[in-house]
Amino acid sequence: MADHVHVEYCGEWFDVAEDKVFTIGREGDLAVDDNPYLHRNFLTVARHDGIWWLSNNGSRLTATVADRTGGLQAWLSPGSRLPLVFALTSVVFTAGPTTYELSLHVAQPAFRQEPMEDDPDGATTIGPVLLTESQRALVVALAEPMLSRDGTGLSAIPSSAEAAARLGWKITKFNRKLDNVCDKLDKAGIAGLRGGIGRLASNRKARLVEHAVSSHLVTRADLVMLEGPVADADDA
Repeated sequence: MADHVHVEYCGEWFDVAEDKVFTIGREGDLAVDDNPYLHRNFLTVARHDGIWWLSNNGSRLTATVADRTGGLQAWLSPGSRLPLVFALTSVVFTAGPTTYELSLHVAQPAFRQEPMEDDPDGATTIGPVLLTESQRALVVALAEPMLSRDGTGLSAIPSSAEAAARLGWKITKFNRKLDNVCDKLDKAGIAGLRGGIGRLASNRKARLVEHAVSSHLVTRADLVMLEGPVADADDA
């Protein structure tokens, strides 16, 4: 079988031959969107030295890359590249107010993964981070457009005011709990939630959604939390 990579986005499939460089961005082999915040040439998929690589050619944007279980996750910063060693890799990135997700399918992966025996759908929450009910509800409210979507594609991240209204909270309460969640994840080693010492990153909502969905910290099943009142316990 030929060693190809197949890119899937919004139900469309693109084949990447082993002797080609596949470009993803505002322009290229996969023109994702005409979003002005998106680089013209953002990501590339190419084969070097017998290994498939995903490279970030942008200067500002990052991408969250995860395997099918969400147990292995990486933050692909500008100028970085990662080997594509699994049969299925999810790539999530945010440009301006819009979050995008695409998947990379490797025909002959270096590693083979089997679904967890107790989780045939790959929906088990991975990782040591435990959220309170209200913290989880906050993440679900921010990730709702992405969780509600079928398959890969694009979605808009709600503003803080919109997410707070969805939860029936005041904006001050929402911002406090958002800071708490980002602090908790940052202490657990999740990159991109801090902009510097003692300062949370300005795009922390986008990074939070990317991580939470890619790692299965929240899943489609959690959307039920938004159907009724959320417990108002103090997270402290």
